[in-house]
Amino acid sequence: MEVELNLLITELMAKTTLLQENLAKEESEKLDAIECQRREKETKVVAEKLQASLKEELEKAKQRKSVPTRGSAKFIACKQWVVASADDMYIRVYNYNTMDKVKVFEAHTDYIRCVVVHPTLPYVLSLSDDMLIKLWDWEKGWVCTQIFEGHFHYVMQVTFNPKDTNTFASASVDRTIKIWNLGSPNLNFTLDAHLKGVNCVDYFTGGDKPYLITGSDYHNAKVWDYQTKSCVQTLNGHTHNVSAVRFHPELPIIITGSEDGTNTLNYGLERVCMKGLRRVVIGYDEGIIMVKIGREKPVASMDNSGKIIRTKHMLNEHGYPPCLVV
Repeated sequence: MEVELNLLITELMAKTTLLQENLAKEESEKLDAIECQRREKETKVVAEKLQASLKEELEKAKQRKSVPTRGSAKFIACKQWVVASADDMYIRVYNYNTMDKVKVFEAHTDYIRCVVVHPTLPYVLSLSDDMLIKLWDWEKGWVCTQIFEGHFHYVMQVTFNPKDTNTFASASVDRTIKIWNLGSPNLNFTLDAHLKGVNCVDYFTGGDKPYLITGSDYHNAKVWDYQTKSCVQTLNGHTHNVSAVRFHPELPIIITGSEDGTNTLNYGLERVCMKGLRRVVIGYDEGIIMVKIGREKPVASMDNSGKIIRTKHMLNEHGYPPCLVV
């Protein structure tokens, strides 16, 4: 009887142990299942975020293809450099004799509209759709020495004051022109310039008048006295955004360009930018035209690949007209 009781107790203990093991295994499997579900949820969240990010990047890429690239390039003659910017938020510096890459760095968090070289100091200003203007010192290894904050929309253009190169003006889609001082974190003053975004600005260099000119999405240009902060003249006539304005450095002439397909010389161009003295170089989406002030026909023209379309003079040994600098 005692032997049978011991056998029964041993059998019960064995069953109890097995039951405990089974319970522990089931509990472990439950925990594993919960952990697995948690990890699946985390993976799903990460995948959704990644998918959303990729979709956003794809949309940005499509937008980049559907709109013209914002790009700018300026010579730094004292260093034999050209400094360039584009939509990828980077600034690149090249030696224009050897075409060696001197420096590449990420300058902004959004499209860079333009770069501007200081006339005497080792400075370059960059301006961006991130609403910032940054000052870069190439003698310090292209370090950013100052950030100018104050605009509330894309910064479209800046230009140094030729009468005081310590100051510069900036034009923005926030409808304002702001005047800044190098070395000061605070802006000098703001001109509430137009009823719509301001695309361009230029200082008057032909005399002593403290004038600057602005062009806007309101289809007009305005001439300002920046000492009295007053508008002295409004120039109407365009039927679309004014994208370029320029005082002639010698003649009493103002040139404006517009997205309505016209400029003051009326060559049916869009989104023009201009440079020159007696001969004016006009750049636009489809190429470049050079015109001589006082004549209707262009001196020379290029398409957007650099191919000469028309020239008044014979080409030189390099395949360019003698008057054309490329």
